[in-house]
Amino acid sequence: MSSDHKMKCVIMAGGRGTRFWPVSRKSNPKQMLNLIGEKSLLQMTVDRLSGIEFVSDIYVVTNSELAERIKNEVSGLLDEKNIILEPSGKNTAPAIGLVAFHLSKENENSVMGVFPADHLISNHETFSESLQLAAETAISENGLVTLGINPAYPSTGYGYIQVDKNDTGLPDGVFNVDSFIEKPDSNLAIKYLDSGNYLWNSGMFVWKVSSFLKALKLHMPNQFEHLEKIGKSVGTDDYNNVLSNSWENIEPESVDYGMLEKSDNVLVVEGSFDWNDIGSWNSIYEISEKDSEGNAFKGDVIILEGINNLIHSPDKLTAVIGVDNIVVVNLKDVTLIVPKESSEDVRKLVDKLVSHGREDLL
Repeated sequence: MSSDHKMKCVIMAGGRGTRFWPVSRKSNPKQMLNLIGEKSLLQMTVDRLSGIEFVSDIYVVTNSELAERIKNEVSGLLDEKNIILEPSGKNTAPAIGLVAFHLSKENENSVMGVFPADHLISNHETFSESLQLAAETAISENGLVTLGINPAYPSTGYGYIQVDKNDTGLPDGVFNVDSFIEKPDSNLAIKYLDSGNYLWNSGMFVWKVSSFLKALKLHMPNQFEHLEKIGKSVGTDDYNNVLSNSWENIEPESVDYGMLEKSDNVLVVEGSFDWNDIGSWNSIYEISEKDSEGNAFKGDVIILEGINNLIHSPDKLTAVIGVDNIVVVNLKDVTLIVPKESSEDVRKLVDKLVSHGREDLL
């Protein structure tokens, strides 16, 4: 890739990670947890992108509440000026748009890659190759490119991308997107896998800044209008005031629903690297080392006559007898017990805590 098209990477790090409650909380969300190894998921994401030759800059976008935590997490890895703050969370489209207007000040034709802060990726060389193909496609086709993952099994925990593999004229491994599909039930997931025309939606995107802003203006005019005002103030003394005032008027929206599902120039690169969005406690179980009975645990744990459990007990002893296929998270102030297959419902439990006024535990 030519030096004119070095990629500028944007890491989205403003999420709450509610499905990882009670470990993930407002002040210490999922992306800052050491769930895998010694580094946080955010640090692992920065390291992964830093190791790619054609990546020139890495930015982190997050909300102001997490500013100091994020700065500490990436200290020594990124310059503080590369942390771009939202006054409040407005979902993915405004966050990406905010950074896009920052980047457009320098070069609106630069290539922009967008990545969640909390995913796990193996096969880094294969990932880099897929990313380069996505960047080249974004340039040659002026398209909005997403990375799709070849499904390894009929997952009901991921969204899917339906692709048209009959199209010609695109590079090998690149396809037009027919539709984006929400998480399916098990029967549909099996059909998707068998058809060969569906990929997992990774939530990773590549496009030229100009292509993104053009689509934003067309499909999300409210967001574009206010973000453009912010963009014009970048680098001026009035930036913080304009950001604060304009941000209040921006409607929250995801980039998938607000833009990609409405655009006719969306392409997907089929990735064959190992990928996990670490979307639930069950995801942690799947990638953790296990004993001979299929149990994964961290901390002070004793298991008697139990199989296929995940036990997280960093502060005190947790002892279980005769239970299978459950998740136990035992902390100083709260204990969570949930069947593994229901671990995505932890998000609903967090909603219930909110309705019961238990903000002290969030």
